[in-house]
Amino acid sequence: MKIKRKQGFFSISAVAKMFSVHQQTIRLYEKQGLIAPKRSEGNTRLFSEEDVDRLEEIIYLTHELGINLAGAEVIFKLKKQIKKMQREMNSIFDKTQQHLDEQTEESQQTIQRNVKELMNIKRNNEKQSYAMTPVSTPEEEKPIVEVEQWEVEYEE
Repeated sequence: MKIKRKQGFFSISAVAKMFSVHQQTIRLYEKQGLIAPKRSEGNTRLFSEEDVDRLEEIIYLTHELGINLAGAEVIFKLKKQIKKMQREMNSIFDKTQQHLDEQTEESQQTIQRNVKELMNIKRNNEKQSYAMTPVSTPEEEKPIVEVEQWEVEYEE
């Protein structure tokens, strides 16, 4: 049994220390809509682990790669679209696989029916062939057929 732990939250000061950035920088990211931490009853920002992961990405894009905030926002929108498209593609693949499995099952059943029909036809033909085979007579009772021999004359 997996024990589910309670989700922890971090204050803005703890998050700022984690990433060595000023608290005002984090507030700017929130103002730009790049992160949306929850708020306590006293209106204190509460950063979840997902918020911290997102903030880590933002800081990597802006500080390490030199991408501006608008670029980071575009990147996050594109990532969101890609995830949506991946879900849609996976759904299509699942439906296609299910359809393929159904067709395979139908084909196997058709093959089995056809094999049974062919075996019945073969048995019926063997029975008819056996019934139509004449009863053989002993050798001496069989009439001897004489074949006329032809002679061909050649001119010299």
